[in-house]
Amino acid sequence: MLRRFLSAGAPLHRRRGPVTRFFSRLLLSRQSRIALFLLTLAALANVILHAQQYSVRRPIVGLDEPFATTCREPDVTAPRENAALVMLARNGELAAAKRTVESIERHFNRWFHYPIVFLNDEAWDDEFVTAMNATVSGEARFEVIPQAEWTFPAWMDVGRARESIARQGREGILYAGMETYHHMCRFYSGKFYTLDALKQYRWYWRIEPDVDFHCSITYDPFVEMARRDKVYGYTISLPEEPATCPTLFREIADWKEQHNIPTTDLWRSMVSPSWAPWPVRSFLSWFRHRDRFGDGWSLCHYWSNFEIANLDFFRKGEYQDMFQYLDKTGKFYTERWGDAAVHSLALAMLLDAQRVHHFEDFGYRHDWFFQCPANAPGGQLPGSELLSGESSSWAPEREGGIGCRCECDGSRNVNFGRRCLNRLKKPNTTKQPPLWEAFLGWFL
Repeated sequence: MLRRFLSAGAPLHRRRGPVTRFFSRLLLSRQSRIALFLLTLAALANVILHAQQYSVRRPIVGLDEPFATTCREPDVTAPRENAALVMLARNGELAAAKRTVESIERHFNRWFHYPIVFLNDEAWDDEFVTAMNATVSGEARFEVIPQAEWTFPAWMDVGRARESIARQGREGILYAGMETYHHMCRFYSGKFYTLDALKQYRWYWRIEPDVDFHCSITYDPFVEMARRDKVYGYTISLPEEPATCPTLFREIADWKEQHNIPTTDLWRSMVSPSWAPWPVRSFLSWFRHRDRFGDGWSLCHYWSNFEIANLDFFRKGEYQDMFQYLDKTGKFYTERWGDAAVHSLALAMLLDAQRVHHFEDFGYRHDWFFQCPANAPGGQLPGSELLSGESSSWAPEREGGIGCRCECDGSRNVNFGRRCLNRLKKPNTTKQPPLWEAFLGWFL
């Protein structure tokens, strides 16, 4: 029967099933091939045009140069800014807090004598107060955070919040199983800026227990920030832990859209545009770290354990409105939103990039991350009387160095991946990263 059927000359497509015949016609159809080609071309053009909306061009001249590129004689008689160093610590962290204060006094504050405000959510004990008073060169103030600022919001179901915290702990999300850590992140994200203890100040420098400063800071960073109209300064930029804040970017992006906030170059540098064509792109909004259009957050942020910033930016206006919006979601507890991520996305949304400053001339270490500039050639002022008392065994000078008496080895500037640092500095700097880093920055 099969031989008779074949000998009858039946067309090939009649010997196949309906699905096979359909694809056979599709592949053989010239019109179908043209349509498929045009559709692919349109999708590719759509993707490229969409990605170009988030392209950040480097400026012709640098918009955020270092405040100093060598040692200076500290100007001990110049007017000071209305500023304070601020440390959140506990009584049991005396040794770690003392290490930080000794480091910043030796490398900076012994010339400028800014007050240090110590914050605690519990009453200070006499040992901590006595030790810090003996260590600082200026005024030391010991403040207790009001209980209302270090707890769950009044409207929140505390039992449900604690269940969420316990679940996050079981899932192994970094620090998310610690109730007090959630309180701290919420506090630093908004409540910190409205404390009565800080109302008299315009500027703050956030320091943490167990921090080392490795270079002499012989100029006043508060004065330089004010003079150059900067708002926020940082040392290190890193990617956030993805599991801690899966919906934070979506919430802030929604707030941005609701308030018609123009898109800045700094915001563009934070975003990783989707490489899926419309309308597929919108379906990506179901995933973590995506806005409602399907574009993603690179997770890059400023590491907030070091900050020098203008309190007025954070304590009023759009920032506080945004914080109240975020707070009402309850996700400082049902997720583990970090203050560093909140600060960074808000800054990217609300500021021009040149108002954010990278203190690349500061030698700084927290945990195992560090930044270490190389020492400036011929700029260490070995005969300075004001700088006497500093260690004379600073690291070798290196060509292109900008550090002042840095004790760390400037041959290795950082010990973390520079992808985020390169991304967030792109709107301000003319310096080009290595080609492979620039390429990866488009996709990560």
